[in-house]
Amino acid sequence: MTLITDHASVEIQRQHFGRVTVFRGAKGGKYPDGNQIMIAGSETLAALDTPLVANHIGAEFDAAELVVMGHVHEDHMAGLHRIPQAKVFVPQADLRAAQSWEGLLATFGWADGALAETLRTKLEIEFFYAPRPDAKGYEDGEVWELGGANIRAIHMPGHTAGHTALLIEPEGVAFIGDIDLTGFGPYYGDACSNLVDFRRSLARLPEIEARVWVTSHHKGIYTDRPAFLRDLQRFAAAIDTREQRILDWLAQQPLTLSQMVEKRLLYPLGFDAPWVLGAEARSISQHLDELLAANQILRENNATGEVVYFRA
Repeated sequence: MTLITDHASVEIQRQHFGRVTVFRGAKGGKYPDGNQIMIAGSETLAALDTPLVANHIGAEFDAAELVVMGHVHEDHMAGLHRIPQAKVFVPQADLRAAQSWEGLLATFGWADGALAETLRTKLEIEFFYAPRPDAKGYEDGEVWELGGANIRAIHMPGHTAGHTALLIEPEGVAFIGDIDLTGFGPYYGDACSNLVDFRRSLARLPEIEARVWVTSHHKGIYTDRPAFLRDLQRFAAAIDTREQRILDWLAQQPLTLSQMVEKRLLYPLGFDAPWVLGAEARSISQHLDELLAANQILRENNATGEVVYFRA
């Protein structure tokens, strides 16, 4: 591992795996930053996603001819403005989110309006946000040949509808994106997120034949399979821990969805970013659907017509 410094005197750790280079974002790629993967094929220089760190790499990034995105969120688009010449490919289910602001809003589950405009300004300032109407969609199993290396798409939905792991061959480097193995646990709070799909993706992830696993955020690079599997299991277990918290709440008293949102399943009390309430409501609702289907909870309308949930 070496250190490089760009014109802004930002030190960036990088690690090499054959034709693959991983540039670590600030604080190990912790959000709002991320980890940048570059693949130097003999015919094409490619990037996987473009987090904030891309703005500090310099010529090695700015010469990218191809970007393959594992999914679309603001923190994965933060370097796209530097490479207007590059061809950009996005999972088909996330394509609208890359092509337009309206598409990204739909992904988040936000209505257009004053609050959305405030969000857009924030993303433009903090993430250099700009849509890519030229982006093209790809499907599960797509392969990009770079010359001496390939990128293979393996659809792993849940975080977003299009979320995809990208396997670089022959190096065996799997970029697993926002299956990021952090202590926060899986995030499925967007309008396009799906808890059932996320569970399935987590169960399938070990089937990818890789030697190196790279997350978008924080954890970064795994070269030890037992350590990767241990952290994956811990990450997945957060889903069941959240579900048990809901059951514990309802064992104490019946609650409406809005009352559960006030208790906070994902975020600590007092953390009040604009997206929090929507993310909490969408996440809790998906757990409630699972628990209802499993007959672990029941629901009924109260005197005011609100839906109340309680333990079966």
